[in-house]
Amino acid sequence: MKKLTMALSLAATLTAGQAAWAEDDLTMKVYKSPSCGCCGDWVDHMRENGFEVDVTDTNNMNQVKMDAGLTPQLSSCHTAFVGDYVIEGHVPAADVRRLMEEQPSAHGLSAPGMPMGSPGMEIGDRKDHYQVLLFNEAGQTRVFAEHN
Repeated sequence: MKKLTMALSLAATLTAGQAAWAEDDLTMKVYKSPSCGCCGDWVDHMRENGFEVDVTDTNNMNQVKMDAGLTPQLSSCHTAFVGDYVIEGHVPAADVRRLMEEQPSAHGLSAPGMPMGSPGMEIGDRKDHYQVLLFNEAGQTRVFAEHN
C-alpha cells in the first residue's frame, strides 16, 4: 500500500509540474514583416488556440532567421520563439502544443515555404499536403507531422 501511495503521489507531482510548465510556455514571441497578411492570420490562429502572442514587426527578417539558426531550406515568412524552441512559418498550433508537451531534444519546428491550407494560408478549399519538420541546431530534420 505504501508503494501505491508513493507512486500516486509521484504521478500527481509530475502531472502538476507538467501542467504548470505548459501553461507558462504558451507565451510566444513572433517576428514578422509589417506588410505580411498571412503572418497576421497565423498569429490570430495561435491566439485562438490559447497562445499569448507578442508580435514585433521588422523589415529585417533575414537577420532574425540567421540569429535563430535557420537554414534557407527551413525558411518561411515569420519566425517565432516559444519556450526554448524556434517555430518557423505556418506550423499549426496543435503541432506547437505537441512539441511543448513532448519536449524533444531539438531546436524547433518548421513548415518550410508557405503551404496552402496551413494556418494563415487558407485560400478557399485548397489544401496542399505539407510536412512540419523537427530540426536540430545543425539543420538536420525529421518529419514531426504531416497535414493534408
